[in-house]
Amino acid sequence: MQKSILVTGGSGQLASALAAQGNVKRTGRPGFDFERPDTIDAAFRAATPSIVVNAAAWTAVDAAETHEAEAERANNTGPAHLAALCHERGIPFIHISTDYVFSGDKGSPYLETDPVDPRSVYGRTKAEGEQAVLAAHPGSIILRTAWVYSPYNRNFVRTMVNAAAQRPVLRVVSDQIGNPTSADQLADVIFRIIARIEENGWKAEYGGIFHAVGEGAASWYELARTAITAAARRGNPLPEIEPITTADWPTPARRPPDARLDCTRLKQVFGCAPGPWAPEVDRVVGEIMKQG
Repeated sequence: MQKSILVTGGSGQLASALAAQGNVKRTGRPGFDFERPDTIDAAFRAATPSIVVNAAAWTAVDAAETHEAEAERANNTGPAHLAALCHERGIPFIHISTDYVFSGDKGSPYLETDPVDPRSVYGRTKAEGEQAVLAAHPGSIILRTAWVYSPYNRNFVRTMVNAAAQRPVLRVVSDQIGNPTSADQLADVIFRIIARIEENGWKAEYGGIFHAVGEGAASWYELARTAITAAARRGNPLPEIEPITTADWPTPARRPPDARLDCTRLKQVFGCAPGPWAPEVDRVVGEIMKQG
């Protein structure tokens, strides 16, 4: 039987990347909305999926501080509801989570076995959502990712390319470190996971939490510099990029200062992981520049 992959998240970065690479059914607002549980059931019944990838979430990190109930529904109770539907049907559920479940104070890349310690409403709702999803569907596959960029929708790389064309000086935080991750590479990982399940059938080791981020670490300043330089090679202006500290750019939500993730388990179980971030940024910037 041909697989039917339902992807939530509408026109978001990962949903768009999955749609660009394979035959998937996308759903999003207003027809699918974690604020309205009845739409979750309706979208699920209409799609009759054999696999569900949940790329929908409340990702406005700062706004979550004052919209806690909405973030709770989008990142915790809503995904758990969807996971329960998948469990009832006996189908795989792949859920996207985040590096913000950690404090960022460890000082080395986090493993899946490290205790979570979120310091923001967004991080807390995502961490609680992971456990709620696993309780609703113990075989769920949870992929923690970070710093996602792509040619699609709004993201940091696109913002930097656009800002470089408009301003002679850019100030970018240099004391937060993470793993820039291409939505296209993350989508490829998801398709590889699905292919492995189809090839081997379900195995107990496939369930649980995995880290799926770009290879190599960077600061926001380093990511911005890479993107802006790549755009300049294609004719964009080259502004001055000034490194600043987190204290120079205060935000309502605390960001993890060092949220690097270790992808060893993903490689061991599924034989794949997103590739190096820097060459992929160059490719993505090229796509963005083509769009004008």
